[in-house]
Amino acid sequence: MESTAADNAPNGSTAPPSGAAPGGRAVPGGGFAFGAADEERRRGVRRMKTLATGLLLAVALVYVLAKAAQNAGAGGWTGFVAAAAEAGMVGALADWFAVTALFKRPMGLPIPHTAIIPTKKDQLGRSLGDFVGENFLSGDVVRLRLRSVGIGRRLGGWLAEPKNADRVTAEVSTALRGALTVLRDSDVQAVVGEAITRRADAQEIAPGIGTMLEKVVAEGGHKRVVDLVVARAHDWLVEHGDSVMSAVSGGAPGWTPRFVDRKVGDRVYKELLRFVTEMRDMPEHPARGAIDRFLRDFAGDLQSDPDTRARVERLKSEVLGRGEVQDLIASAWGSVRAMIVAAAEDERSELRLRVRAALLSLGRRLSDEERLQGKVDRWLEGAAVYVVTTYQGEITALITDTVAGWDAEHTSKKIEAHIGRDLQFIRINGTVVGALAGLAIYTVSQALGG
Repeated sequence: MESTAADNAPNGSTAPPSGAAPGGRAVPGGGFAFGAADEERRRGVRRMKTLATGLLLAVALVYVLAKAAQNAGAGGWTGFVAAAAEAGMVGALADWFAVTALFKRPMGLPIPHTAIIPTKKDQLGRSLGDFVGENFLSGDVVRLRLRSVGIGRRLGGWLAEPKNADRVTAEVSTALRGALTVLRDSDVQAVVGEAITRRADAQEIAPGIGTMLEKVVAEGGHKRVVDLVVARAHDWLVEHGDSVMSAVSGGAPGWTPRFVDRKVGDRVYKELLRFVTEMRDMPEHPARGAIDRFLRDFAGDLQSDPDTRARVERLKSEVLGRGEVQDLIASAWGSVRAMIVAAAEDERSELRLRVRAALLSLGRRLSDEERLQGKVDRWLEGAAVYVVTTYQGEITALITDTVAGWDAEHTSKKIEAHIGRDLQFIRINGTVVGALAGLAIYTVSQALGG
């Protein structure tokens, strides 16, 4: 009664539809592939069709036999049996027509409102898209559903488990390594270099340097630098005394005697060494005070003197413009990337330990603090509502366009494979209920007629 291409396949096998690929997935052109699970479903549908059709034939046979017995004068009971069988046939045929009309035209006749799924497929797709949009993608529905779930509290309890925190840390590390691997060093270096240069050009550095220098001098932080310079200068003079005296002697006029030049050079060297030694050993040396005053004045000029600030800006531009400096800025990315990748790969690295600790802390806070839970819930609700309200049309269009792209015949067969067994139960139930209804009507009519 309700044969399909699957029913007509030889040896009970089912050939995949044209253009279908194995595995039970949609294929280009709108068709469906039928996998092993679909084949099993279709075999179940065929068995139920056989059972429903067999029941129809059985009641038809009962009707024929009952009418024959009634004509032969077998007794009044034959009328009851014939009425039940007749109504059972009517119910079976009516339900066969209804079930068949869903998937194709019964007996190939162009009866209106039949082959509903093939002919109304696009309309069903639009209706399904509208239904999903109105009942699942509305802001109120999404917000109410998310609020009832309590994502913040559940997320907190999940993150508070060490094994889950370890899992998230590992996933974040993998994602970070993947992102750093995909990025091209040359592109990132160009971006970093341009960003640093633009930032440095846009901001005047002299006032900041002046403020920092003023604070360093006020706290005496520069004294260690002075100590280091003076100590190194003393050691250098001790080691290179002959060079100093030769330099002084070599700068003397040519008409002076040589012993006088040596005498002057020796004197200058000794005075210079004495001066440096006193600066090294005397914290209150006047020269140290002069350095303090110079640095304080220079710090003030950096903050307020236009000429000094302009010179610093010119120097900054010259330094930034040098190729060596740009190469240094660009190469910094390579060092940073290597450091981050190494830290992400090492399970005991400080980076991963800190991320894990932060996740555990966040999980505990989310589990215990209702205020934080509410904040997270509101943020997620707002994000979800924005997505569904902004892209509702695109989401429903995806459903509509996908259904519209399906092949009508293949779609019908696919749906029948999934719900066909239940529909055959409708035919069986129609046969049984029709027979019982016919028997009841005949019984009532005989009682009233009698």
